[in-house]
Formats: sequence, structure tokens, C-alpha cells
Amino acid sequence: MRIALHCFAALAILMGFVWIGQGSGHFPYPASSFMIDQSPWIIYGILLAIAGVAGLAWLRRR
Repeated sequence: MRIALHCFAALAILMGFVWIGQGSGHFPYPASSFMIDQSPWIIYGILLAIAGVAGLAWLRRR
């Protein structure tokens, strides 16, 4: 179960960085994505990445 939670937290961090990249326009893939150059997705990505880091920190303390 711990391995699955570690993978989920790492995936949340990775997805957060992708959302940040798409929201800021630095990662415009796919080209037809509705997330490109939309600043709310930067905030959502930051929140998701922070949640992933918090999850990893919580798992490390257990």
C-alpha cells in the first residue's frame, strides 16, 4: 500500500508541473489543449504539486 501511495504522490507532483507548464505556455502540448496560456491552471498545478510533496512528507514520517 505504501508503494502505491508513493507512486500516487509522485504522480501528483509530476501532473502539477505539467499543469504549471501548460498554464504558463511553456509546455504547449497538445496544441489544442484548453489549458495552454490559462493562468488558473498555474495555481491548480502549484496546489497539486504541494499536495504531492505534502503526501510524500507524510509518508516519510510514518
